[in-house]
Formats: sequence, structure tokens, C-alpha cells
Amino acid sequence: MLTYITRRVLASLMILLGASFIVYMLVAYSGDPLAEIRSTNSPSKEAQLQARTEMLNLNVPPALRYFLWLGGAAKCLVPFAGECDLGVTLQNQPVTAALSQAIPTTLQLVTTAALLAIVLGISIGIVTALRQYSTLDYGVTFVSFLFFSLPVFWVAVLLKEFGAIGFNDFLRDPFIATTTIVVVSLIAALLWTVLLAGSWRRRLITFAAAFAATFAVMYFLSVTRWFSDPSLGVVVIGLTGVAIAFGATTLFAGLRNRKALYASLTTVGLGVVAYFVLQPIFESNASLWLILGLLVLSLGAAWGIGHAFGGYDRGQSRKAAMLTSFGMGALVLLDQFMQHWAEYTTNSKVRGRPIATIGAETPNLNGDFWLTGIDKYTHLILPTVALILISLASYTRYSRASMLEVMGQDYVRTARAKGLSERVVVTRHAFRNALIPLATIVAIDIGALIGGAVITESVFSFKGMGVLFLNGVRGIDPNPVMGVFLVTAITAVVFNLLADLTYSALDPRVRVKA
Repeated sequence: MLTYITRRVLASLMILLGASFIVYMLVAYSGDPLAEIRSTNSPSKEAQLQARTEMLNLNVPPALRYFLWLGGAAKCLVPFAGECDLGVTLQNQPVTAALSQAIPTTLQLVTTAALLAIVLGISIGIVTALRQYSTLDYGVTFVSFLFFSLPVFWVAVLLKEFGAIGFNDFLRDPFIATTTIVVVSLIAALLWTVLLAGSWRRRLITFAAAFAATFAVMYFLSVTRWFSDPSLGVVVIGLTGVAIAFGATTLFAGLRNRKALYASLTTVGLGVVAYFVLQPIFESNASLWLILGLLVLSLGAAWGIGHAFGGYDRGQSRKAAMLTSFGMGALVLLDQFMQHWAEYTTNSKVRGRPIATIGAETPNLNGDFWLTGIDKYTHLILPTVALILISLASYTRYSRASMLEVMGQDYVRTARAKGLSERVVVTRHAFRNALIPLATIVAIDIGALIGGAVITESVFSFKGMGVLFLNGVRGIDPNPVMGVFLVTAITAVVFNLLADLTYSALDPRVRVKA
């Protein structure tokens, strides 16, 4: 395996060299970086021309100039080779400094969108594969192809218009009209009916129950003006946690495994107790490290609870309890952010319009961990949704096709013939093998997602790598373009290598061949 990884890394480095040379030449020969200065009538024009020529080494042919850049870039790739030098921009700013400011903005956008798209896309694809040729399958197929065909800049503009401007106007008086409640309730009832399917009697019961529940919830939200000062509360958190416990147990163990179910429900009870205990701590000492520490602690406690309940398979109890713990932690954290929503919306910098359309943060906004956290998330909502909608379609289709192929294999039929339950057949035999081709898709899509973020960042005025790249292209400045290219290319290479390692984890035969 070590020899295989070494070969892949060396091959990737050769590809990087060739691709970087081509990109550098394309930018260098695309125009004249001195044209702007030549067109001015400044008395110091000659001095400016000389300064920029020396700064960008324009007196050196582009092919040789590339190797000068490569010598500085090599210091970034080789440990202990020296200080990383990717050149300077037209504004005489080191590219490394510009990247250090741009990368966090792009990464938080791309990482959130990628994780959500992968989880949602694969889940939806697996479900539609198990319900092949059903109304749900046809509906998801139509929506997937629709999203796949939409240009990201158009989706971003629509989200700005209806997801930000329209919702912000609604928040001035969050009253929901009766007609809107009825229409939304009908849509929700249809979706639940399609999702659960079954006999006509079951579908009618599902439709009526979903309509009534949605109507009651929306009417409550409208009457109480919930959107002005939202919160979940311990009752909603507890009931949702119980639902998560049953879902996690069904996924990992099946409801017949009472030990796993009791471990998950015990974790819910522990989460409800923690909700009250953590309130004063969150108000006085909230920080990212505290949140991460509590997450690790809660997962460890859930692992211990699952191990203590045991059963014929302790692993099932531990997994169900840990997933339940993660869900409870997310609910408690969400409730804490909701408790500070009113404070955020009434802030003088926000002015009652919390869903942002431009930028990564509100300028000059001062506040605690919760206030700044809400500000960051509200700025991420629209660009993240835009990227998710475009990526979700491909993940859904690929995962559906992969799952359908696996479900037709002989070993799946053998597992059913042995009397294994459908849950075990799907989760333990089919799902794992269906992920093998998806590993390649994820690795390729990560690089494409960073490239697609160039357009999204431009529409939403995010000062990330996309803006740095576009400024370099427009200014005929190869250095920032090559800096963005280097980060993107290394990311693609690393994720492709991780995909190869994932193959070996999912399919032991890959290790033998390697």
C-alpha cells in the first residue's frame, strides 16, 4: 500500500507541474499587465512602469518567469525548505497573505455545502433506489434534473430575491395568512403521503395526519409571532430527541434490539438534563472550544451508556446512542442560537433584516459568541443553499444508480435467502458497497465545488479565493491566479488520494491488488 500511495503522489506531482505551466502561460499571454499604467497621463508613468516591471519580473520571458514562480512555490510544498513565496499581486501584497485571508472564507462556505450535499444527496438517492419507480422516485428524479440544469448564478439571484429580501420583509410582521397555511399544509401532506406510501387507507391517514399537524404548527407559529423571537424549548427538544432515538435505533440495530433503544432513550434523558445544566455556562463562557469539548464529552458519555446497556451486540447500542447524542447536542446548540435571535435582529447594524445578501459578515458588528455566530451563519445561508442545490442533484443520481446496481448483485439475494431482515441487507451488505463508486465522485466534486464557488462568491460578494482568482485574471496577474490554482489542485490531489484509501477500507480486495 505504501508503494501504491507513493506512485500516486509522484504521478499527481507530475500532473500538477504540467497543469500549472499551462495555466501560468494562459494568464501571462492573455494581456498586458502594464496597459493600465500606459493609458494614464501621470508624470510618474515611467517610474510606475519600471516599478511594476521589476515587481512582477516582466522583463523575463513568461516561460522562464514560470520557473521563478515554481522555485518559490516549491518552498510551500517541501517541508523545511524555507519561507513560502508565491509572489506578489499588482497591489504589491504577498499572495500568501492574500490567500491566508481568502482561504478561510471559501473553506467555510465550501465545507458546509459539501458536507450537507453529500449527506442529503446520498440519503435521498438510497431511499429512491429502495423505492424504485414509485411516485417518490419520479418526483426526486424530476427535481434532481431540474436543479442540475440550473445555472448557479441564476439560483443565487432567486435566493436573494425570495430567500432574503422576501423573508426579511416577512419578519417585519411575521403573520402567516390562512390561505398560505392551507397551501403549505396541503403540500406537506402530499410529501408525507408520497414518502410513506403504503395502501390507500394508510395514505389517506397519513395525508390527514400530516395536514392537521402542519396546519396546527403553522397556526401556532403565526399566532405567537414565533419568528420574531424563536426558541425550541425543552419539550420540543425532548420529543425530537425521542424521535431521533427511535430513528437511530432503527438504522443501526432495529427496534427489536431493546437494549439499543433503551441506551438511546437514556441518552435523550441525559441531554434534557444537560439542557438545564448548561444554560448558565453557555451564557457566561461560550466559545468554540467549549462547544467542541462538550461534543466530545457527550459522545464519550453516549458510548459509555451504549456499552453499559450492552445486549447481544454492544456496537449497535453504542452507535445508536452516539448518533442520538449528536442529534441532541445539535438541538441544544440550535436552541441557544435561537434565544439570541431577537437580540441579533434588533441590533443597530442589522436593522431587522437578518438574512444577508452580500458579504461574509456584518461590518463593525460587536457581540458575544452567539451574536457573531448568528451573523456568520445568516451570511452563509444563501450561498450555501445555492451550492447545495447544484451539487445535490449529482449525488442523488449517482447514489441511486450505485445502490440499484448493488441491490441486484448475487450476494444481496443470498443475504435475503439466508433470512436476514431488509434493514440488515441494506445497511450492512448493500450500502457499504454502494459507497465505493461514490468515493470517486466526492473526490472530484470537492475540486469542482471550489471552482464553482468563484461564481457564487461573486454574486454574494464573498471575499474568498474566487474574488482573488477573478481579480488576477482581470488584471493579467498570474501570481494570485496560480496561488488559487495551487490550493485547488492540492485539495483535489489530496481528496483523490483519500478516495483511494477509502476504497481499501470499503473493499478489502483493493488492498490485495495494491
